[in-house]
Amino acid sequence: MNPVIAVERAMVAIRRRQTRRVLAQHMPIDPAVFGVLDAVDERGSVSVTELAPALGVDQPRASRLVARAVDEGLVVRQADQRDGRRALVALTSKGQRQVDAAHQARQRIFAEAMANWSAEERSTFARLLTSFVERLDSGDMVNQ
Repeated sequence: MNPVIAVERAMVAIRRRQTRRVLAQHMPIDPAVFGVLDAVDERGSVSVTELAPALGVDQPRASRLVARAVDEGLVVRQADQRDGRRALVALTSKGQRQVDAAHQARQRIFAEAMANWSAEERSTFARLLTSFVERLDSGDMVNQ
């Protein structure tokens, strides 16, 4: 099989599994709302405007998702100390517990999937996958 086709199929399968199984089994949170938690965890306190591209949605949708996360006690809005006109979104302790639980669940699943691999294979896969994702995120890709 063509390697590009194989990667595309694998990426689709990963996305489906992450959304449906891992979060559904381990998180009592809507996956869209959990995306807010994951993005804030990765970036630290950020504005809704900065979250929108990280979530792959427009600013109004990001604002609605943040509002849901606020209502569920998972994030808070805080005044930006550098610019009083901006509000930043930060994880609450409840939100951080949810993120930590998701990290543990995902890492356990990934470790099980790679259990029969050698240390060198795991290291090579981690390096190549990280490079692949960085390249996708670099913005240097040609949009077609």
